Amino acid sequence: MIRKAVVLTALSAALLSVPAFAPAAFAADHATPDQAKALVADAVAYLKAKGPEEAAKAFQDPKGSFRRGELYVFVFDANGRYVASGANPRLAGSDAANLKDAEGKPIVQAMITETKDKPTAVIDYVWLNRQSNKVEHKHSYVTRDGNFIVGAGTYDD
Repeated sequence: MIRKAVVLTALSAALLSVPAFAPAAFAADHATPDQAKALVADAVAYLKAKGPEEAAKAFQDPKGSFRRGELYVFVFDANGRYVASGANPRLAGSDAANLKDAEGKPIVQAMITETKDKPTAVIDYVWLNRQSNKVEHKHSYVTRDGNFIVGAGTYDD
């Protein structure tokens, strides 16, 4: 009987040492849709206040306030040319009008089309998650402000 109690105590201690909060902590590492929407709103306000050149610098600063965990801002002009990319600043100025996701969906064209008649949209596509290094489902929250489409996206859990 004493041996059973020792084994059960050891087993209980082992199970308690495995963090029960690990899945929740992992999920907390992922950005939420509300966080992405808030980042886009902040970016649009900054773009209006500072103009595209200064905003692009801020959006592309890897240590700046527009980089929040896995979230970053991207901006296209109305023709699909990158104005800024928080993920890869070297993309600024490049033509992304025909950019397609991993399944062949033309995502920038979808952003342009979906924001033509209404200022905001959610674009769903498949993209490389740089944190996990896996191709995953992504949801970008985009807002058109004049000739600019500003966005940030989240990945499925």
